[in-house]
Amino acid sequence: MLVLLVLATIVDASLAVLLVAVSGFVFGPGPESSNGDPAAAISWTVALIGCIAAPIAGFILRAYRMAGIGVLVALVPPLVALFLTSGVYHPY
Repeated sequence: MLVLLVLATIVDASLAVLLVAVSGFVFGPGPESSNGDPAAAISWTVALIGCIAAPIAGFILRAYRMAGIGVLVALVPPLVALFLTSGVYHPY
C-alpha cells in the first residue's frame, strides 16, 4: 500500500503544480482570465488545499494502520478532477 500511497502523492503534487501553472487564468489581468471572480478563486484555493491535504491525510491514516483508506483519501483530488473534466458535470 505504501507504493500506491506514494504514487497518489505524486499525482496530487502534479495536480497542484498544474493548478499553480494555470493560476494566471484565474487571477490574471488578461482577456481570457476570470479577473479574480470570487467563485473561481475560491474553487481554485479549495482545489489546491485539497491537493496538499489529501496525501498528508493519507499518510496519517497509514500511520494509524488504515493504509487502504489512506490511499483512497489521497486519490480523491485526481478523481474529482477526472469527474469535472469528463463532461458529466456541467456547472452552467
